[in-house]
Amino acid sequence: MKILVLGAGAMGGYYGARLMQAGADVTFLVRPRRAEALARDGLTVRSELGDIRAAVKTVLAEDAKADYDLVLLACKTYDLDSAMAALGPALSASGGKRAAILPLVNGLRAYETLDARYGRDRVLGGVSYIATTLDAAGAVVHQGAVDRLIVGARAESAQGLAAAFHALAASTPGTRELSPVIDQALWNKWVMISAGALMTCLMRGAVGQIVRTVDGRALMQQAMDECAAVARLSGYALPEPVAQAMAARLLDENSAWVASMMRDIAQGAPRLEAYDIVGDMAQRAARLGHAVPLVRIAYSHLQVYEAQRAAA
Repeated sequence: MKILVLGAGAMGGYYGARLMQAGADVTFLVRPRRAEALARDGLTVRSELGDIRAAVKTVLAEDAKADYDLVLLACKTYDLDSAMAALGPALSASGGKRAAILPLVNGLRAYETLDARYGRDRVLGGVSYIATTLDAAGAVVHQGAVDRLIVGARAESAQGLAAAFHALAASTPGTRELSPVIDQALWNKWVMISAGALMTCLMRGAVGQIVRTVDGRALMQQAMDECAAVARLSGYALPEPVAQAMAARLLDENSAWVASMMRDIAQGAPRLEAYDIVGDMAQRAARLGHAVPLVRIAYSHLQVYEAQRAAA
C-alpha cells in the first residue's frame, strides 16, 4: 500500500514509522526545513513498544502528485484548511490515483469538512488512543505503552481499503481494531476527551487533583453526563462498557492524566483545539435544545485564553 502522511510530527511520524515497519511504501509530506532534517538525521521514534530509526522519503507540497492509495491526516484541527490546501494535488480525483483519507483528529467537525470536499466514501474513520510528542531534536517520543488504533469504513465502497489498512497496521506493535461501527467509535472518543479536556482545562489540574476536591467528583460526572447526552441525542449513545471505562478514567482519584489541550495552555500555546473539542459539543447541544451549562462555561473560559494569547 502506498501511503502519504501529512507531516512528520508526533502522531504522523509515529504511525508513519510503524507502517514502514509493516512494509508499506510511506512518504511524508513536510515543509522544507523538516525535509532537510529528515534527510540528514532520518526519523527517530522512541517507544516502550520498540524504537525506530530509519531513513524516510519526503515530498514538498508543490511536488506532491495523485500517486497514493491512502493519505494519513494527523494534524491539529485548526490546521485543517492549510492541510487540505497542501494535500490538494495528492488528493486530486483526476490524473492519478483517487486516494482515500484516514484522519486521526479530534472531534467530528473535521470529518464533516472532509466529507463535504471529498465525499464520505473517500474518508475512512480513525480513532487513536496514544500519547506522543516531539522532543527538541525532532524525535517522536511515545509516552507510556498505550497504543490503540481503531479504523473502519464510513461507506460500503471503502470496506476493502479499510480492511487492507487494518491488516497492514495489525502487524505492528499495539492494539489494532477494525470497527464495523466506526462513527460510534468516533463519538465514544470525542465524549471522553471533551469531558476530560473541559474539566482539566477549566480547573488547571489533573483528574486526580480535581476529583479529590469537595465538588470535583460531582462536576466531573456532570461533564461526562452533558457530553454523553449530546452523543445520545445525536443517535450515538455510549455503550455501557465505554461509559464505565470513561468513568474509571475520569473519576480516578490517583490519576495524573490531563488533556493535551491543558498541556498546551500550561506551555502558553498560541492556538488551541478549543472549538473542535469543546465548542462544537456546546453548539450541537444548542441545536438539539439540550442544556450543557458546564460545557458552555468551559468553552467561554477557553475563548478568553485564546483572546488573551492573540492580544499578547
